[in-house]
Amino acid sequence: MRERVEISGMTCQHCAVSVEAALAEAGASGVFVDYRRGFAEFDGETVDLDRARRLLARAGYELGAALPIDGDGRLAPLITGGGGRGFDYDLAIIGAGAAGFAAAIQAVERGARVAMIEDGTVGGTCVNIGCVPSKAMLRAGEIYNFAGRNPHRGAPTSTGPVGLADLVAQKDALVETMRQEKYCDLIDEYGWDLIKGHGEFADEETLLVDGEPLRARSYLVAAGARPSVPPIDGLEEAGYVTSTSGLELKQLPKRLLVIGGNYIGLEMGQLYAHLGSEVVLFEMLERIAPFEEPEVAETLGEVLESEGVQLVTGARVVRAGRDGEQKTLTVLVDGEEQVFRGDEILMAAGRGPKTDKLGLDRAGVALGERGTIRVDDTLRTTNPRVFAAGDVTSHPQFVYVAAAQGSTAAVNALAGETQRVDYRSLPRVTFTHPQVAAVGLTDEQAQEEGLDCECRTLPLEYVPRAQVNLDTRGFVKVVAERESRRIVGATAVAENAGDVILAAVYAVELGLTVDDVSRTWCPYLTMSEGFKLAAQIFSRDVSKLSCCAA
Repeated sequence: MRERVEISGMTCQHCAVSVEAALAEAGASGVFVDYRRGFAEFDGETVDLDRARRLLARAGYELGAALPIDGDGRLAPLITGGGGRGFDYDLAIIGAGAAGFAAAIQAVERGARVAMIEDGTVGGTCVNIGCVPSKAMLRAGEIYNFAGRNPHRGAPTSTGPVGLADLVAQKDALVETMRQEKYCDLIDEYGWDLIKGHGEFADEETLLVDGEPLRARSYLVAAGARPSVPPIDGLEEAGYVTSTSGLELKQLPKRLLVIGGNYIGLEMGQLYAHLGSEVVLFEMLERIAPFEEPEVAETLGEVLESEGVQLVTGARVVRAGRDGEQKTLTVLVDGEEQVFRGDEILMAAGRGPKTDKLGLDRAGVALGERGTIRVDDTLRTTNPRVFAAGDVTSHPQFVYVAAAQGSTAAVNALAGETQRVDYRSLPRVTFTHPQVAAVGLTDEQAQEEGLDCECRTLPLEYVPRAQVNLDTRGFVKVVAERESRRIVGATAVAENAGDVILAAVYAVELGLTVDDVSRTWCPYLTMSEGFKLAAQIFSRDVSKLSCCAA
């Protein structure tokens, strides 16, 4: 029978080794010791607990009370550690990104023994090649653009040449610091095992790490995603960069061709436009930001074109090539082929799950569209012992979604619970300038769900913060149920829209009405006032309000 007991006095891994040796000498087998949480586990049929107590006391440790373990190895309230019943770990995680770390922290805090398998860089997409580096570079581009387009008379600014290599070096230093502090240091702090190597399933119960078998009670696949590269004739020969390698360029392209008009293409395209590149952006659908409110495409399109970006929508790229030193794209627009030339091609056609080399078929894990892992509402796959979280699923590819899913999956895997992630009030932000932020349903989505809704759109010219900024490009739009006036969605295009949208997240989450928001305090001369004013125009003409009028 498997037993868990408290052990006091342990402070380091050397203590754990000493305790393990003492218990083994007292007849215990399959010993696992966790000095951080102060317990030991072992198969106890042959152990002499009195002798174990004496041996431990002689070494400076104290054997304490027994801790509960249920028959299935589930939380009671802790989980049995590795070694018992042929398992090396309670939870084995493939991937060391946001989902994997959230799961590992949740599992270790519940007493589980955890292995994390990673064949690349610890930290995953967000800190290494996604959110952190891209937003650092975007901020630099914004400041440079502000300096060259300052609308405030009497406070002149100027710009010099862009040192792209210096920007990239500063970005890399930031990434390295955050990776160490937010990821690598936590492994030792919490005490799970990081195993460097490639993990893939051998069968439904066994994982291979560089060919070596590893068995766990439960598994979590959190391997993340990589940039998608659609099959375009001649693209490989012409050469291109992605959202990853595009942040590593040391020389500024004079002319950049961007394929993709959703959030990655918009952010990256505007970044290089702000730094001084000529940018041509291609979107296959009829408008940029095609999944947001149509007003987003209209407003953001005007901003980008004013900054020199050429937008080509309804465009299908049919082939790539070279013309001397330049790269070319042949694009079908309105039924006619047009050739565009540039110094570099940036592929921004989304990201696809890294599921092709994990042996998921051998594990009985079914895949869905585009290679995503099929999961139920509890994040369990078609193999009941295997869970999946983050970008390998078909859910929105946001780091906060990955973290929430990882934590939820760990609880469900280890405790046998059926917790679910609620996406109803999930916010989304595109970090252009102005930012695009939204939550809940768009007008079109509300109609598709059969809701009887009405919408109000407030131009930023009615928001005092935008007026004093001398930049009224943008709007705040609210979607509400007609009868109840409950807010079901909101969109903002504004400076710091990602901050503004938090109030709307709470409104959607808590079921607030436009009247609730209209009566709520809001600090004056902040952009967040735009959300309150947008709620007020359901009942009154805000153009006839004085400053700060309630």
